[in-house]
Amino acid sequence: MPVDNNQYEYCPRTVENTVRSLDRRPLLKGLGALGVASIVSSQAAVAGNDDSSFELREATIGDIHSAMKSGEVTAVSLVGQYLKRIDAYDHVLRSIITVNADARERARELDRQFESGGFAGPLHGVPIILKDNQDTHDMPTTAGSKALADSVPPRDAFLVKALRDAGGIILAKANLHEFSYGVDTLSSMGGETRNAYSSDRRPSGSSGGTAAAIAANLGAIGTGSDTCSSNRSPPAFNNLVGLRPTVGLISRTGIVPLSETQDTAGPITRTVADSARMMDVMVGYDPGDPVTATGVEHVPESGYVSHLDPDGLEGARIGVVRAFFGRQEVESVPKAAADTITEIIDREIDEMKAAGAEIVDPVDMIETEFVADARVTEHEFKRDFDRYLAELGDAAPYSSLEAVVDSSEVAPEVKERILDQGALDINAEGLDENVDYLQRLQKRKVIREYTLQQMAEHDLDALLYPPSTVPPVPMSENQPFEELPCELAAHTGFPAIALPAGFTPDGLPVGLELLGRSFAEPKLFELAYSYEQHTQHRRPPTDFPPVKHAK
Repeated sequence: MPVDNNQYEYCPRTVENTVRSLDRRPLLKGLGALGVASIVSSQAAVAGNDDSSFELREATIGDIHSAMKSGEVTAVSLVGQYLKRIDAYDHVLRSIITVNADARERARELDRQFESGGFAGPLHGVPIILKDNQDTHDMPTTAGSKALADSVPPRDAFLVKALRDAGGIILAKANLHEFSYGVDTLSSMGGETRNAYSSDRRPSGSSGGTAAAIAANLGAIGTGSDTCSSNRSPPAFNNLVGLRPTVGLISRTGIVPLSETQDTAGPITRTVADSARMMDVMVGYDPGDPVTATGVEHVPESGYVSHLDPDGLEGARIGVVRAFFGRQEVESVPKAAADTITEIIDREIDEMKAAGAEIVDPVDMIETEFVADARVTEHEFKRDFDRYLAELGDAAPYSSLEAVVDSSEVAPEVKERILDQGALDINAEGLDENVDYLQRLQKRKVIREYTLQQMAEHDLDALLYPPSTVPPVPMSENQPFEELPCELAAHTGFPAIALPAGFTPDGLPVGLELLGRSFAEPKLFELAYSYEQHTQHRRPPTDFPPVKHAK
């Protein structure tokens, strides 16, 4: 049901405030010279440049490093500028839960490193926004829930450590749909996040906080996670690139789980190149997540960046899954809205043809209801979440999902959905004997085999379909899950990448999605980069212009 948009207080916090009440007025602590004056004047300061010599908005990793080499920007000044944008604009977006008060000090360390010996790693000095279901040893990991408001994990998630080791700066942690259990990006901790291109529209979810923040240039790059749609529909709704990697490439250790079978993490960026650069850092073997033992064998020795080919569409064969287009009997969605998405995707298919791609249209796909029935999130959530709490040890505020849901610290809409879908009714210890669960796992094998058969029969490099069959919905409505064709990637474990495909006539972003075989990320990057370079659909939202440089 639609929610009361005013029932959640907007109050991002800094790390010093994590063990106090949820009054976030100490936001200014730890921000150094940014100070109170910057906050007070932020709404009136949306003129001029973020920096006299460096254009912050839309800056890529490469742009940042070039500017550092030329002396145009330092890590400290870059962090300050992004923090200033958060202060100026996030009261509109409501995308950030926690600001890292140690970000400036980390930036100072990296600036000293650069002066003495060059870059510390491939992400040196790059401010990163994490989805707040990824553990950080120096900030709470809330999964969007007040129940975990003061839960500071003992160590970083495997992927967070990798990002830090590569020189990245954790700038902030972003809102998400609470526990990733939905697609609206609504949580008791962060409230309701809004779309960067229309503040009266939803950003999709569950990684909508990261997507809105990166779209509005509140950070350079970001992370999300994907159980079904979460790393693809939010980027699509915010004119971004979102990758759901093959399960096994990126460790899930230290990520608040929803479903061990379906969960994976991935980058959310403004460009395909930045997505590839992040993947080069995020992948790797983790003894704590055994599936990565298979994934590490498929990481290209030359890195994913080496597959950024502007001519990657030339001779590529792409199949169009028409079963995932159009209105799927959702009464709240006007047919005209679905038709608009189809028209835009059809135009983009023509762009691919012009770039040299061979299109097979349509490609048969197994019945959508059969694909949807392979979902195992409700079966695994209780087991996996309880295991996560146990691994937190003394940092765990509750001992079980049931105790969390029974508390008053979960958004009512989220609690209702968890109860309605029976996630607490599953016997977590008896899954090996749960007939429905075992049948769903078997369906996943059938879907994988059928999809691979279709791709082999037509000699396809990728399948194409929209990440959402409708544009972003108004904040007064809930995002219809039925209009997010997320299950094919989620229920096969295959990789899929969402890309900017343009805008509706009223300026709302539209995306398209490419799906490949297991560990075919190099090929997906070839296709995605070529499409991006031929179309150049990314453009920043107009409501978040440069912020005047703080004195």
